Amino acid sequence: MKDKTIDYVLRTTWLAVNKMYNEEALKFESTMATGFTLLSIDPENGTPSTSLGPKMGMEATSLSRTLKTMEEKGLIIRKPNPEDGRGVLIFLTEFGREKREYSKEKVLTFNNAIKNNVTQEELLNFYKVAEVINNMISNKKIYNNKEHILK
Repeated sequence: MKDKTIDYVLRTTWLAVNKMYNEEALKFESTMATGFTLLSIDPENGTPSTSLGPKMGMEATSLSRTLKTMEEKGLIIRKPNPEDGRGVLIFLTEFGREKREYSKEKVLTFNNAIKNNVTQEELLNFYKVAEVINNMISNKKIYNNKEHILK
């Protein structure tokens, strides 16, 4: 294929970003998934475990594994949700808050480095294209189920 497809560029770019974050996290015996989870937990009020998966776009199984590891490392604690007896709230420990700040710093460093190397117009166009892609996928405007029914 001579020209790169949109999905090829998205995939290879995301893989590069993922590798970069994991290499950085490894220096502190962590992973990108752990950093992303730390950033997704409300540092003051905790976050219901059931809302974390959808918020992060993670499957429940992967999230459960990540949360279990984070709990074992002392980054989070789980407490019963007082508003929903069946639910659990995830809270950051003091150590978790420290690691959250580290993760936040790394994300902001990445964002600032990119912003310093593209124009505001280029960045806005990037956001616009990403929004179009997400909306088209969410609204099933690329593939509809009728196209894929086996005969």
